[in-house]
Amino acid sequence: MKLTLLKRFGRISALGILLALGCASGTYAQEDINTASSDVVTLDWIDLIPEAERNVAPLPNKAPLNHDSDTPPQNMAGGFRHDLDGKQVRIPGFVIPLEGDDKVVTELLLVPYFGACIHVPPPPPNQILYVKFDEGVPIQGLWDVVYIVGKLNVEMVESDLGQAGYLINGVTVEAYNDSSS
Repeated sequence: MKLTLLKRFGRISALGILLALGCASGTYAQEDINTASSDVVTLDWIDLIPEAERNVAPLPNKAPLNHDSDTPPQNMAGGFRHDLDGKQVRIPGFVIPLEGDDKVVTELLLVPYFGACIHVPPPPPNQILYVKFDEGVPIQGLWDVVYIVGKLNVEMVESDLGQAGYLINGVTVEAYNDSSS
């Protein structure tokens, strides 16, 4: 049985709340930014999907099968919110580190649920954010929900784990707090 997007997001939110209970509090910033500012838009994952597509059943993945691989192809269906391009945003999610060292992460994927991109297939590109931090930021628990704050751009970015449809130039990583949204 396939879940609709809204049911899936509801379960993701519930999982995020449960995981947030064990999340260490703290904020890790590259530069000062007032995240309570009216200039920062707090988003949920559903907000990255154009409104006209939110209640439409997902299209089946029509990508040709590669019988030489154990990895199913990423579903590339779904549009992007170009009206969010260039906005300062704040969005919760799970971190998949891509670049960095044992102290800081400089590039990561932010995904809506634990295990996305690691368990296959990855979400569609409009549900994966590629995040870059110039200086790098510490990430304490990869299983914890965090908020990423930064400038959002609609841009396809390729990684070994899937294509991201949005790029965030990260400014801050904050511990997830359900009451802070």
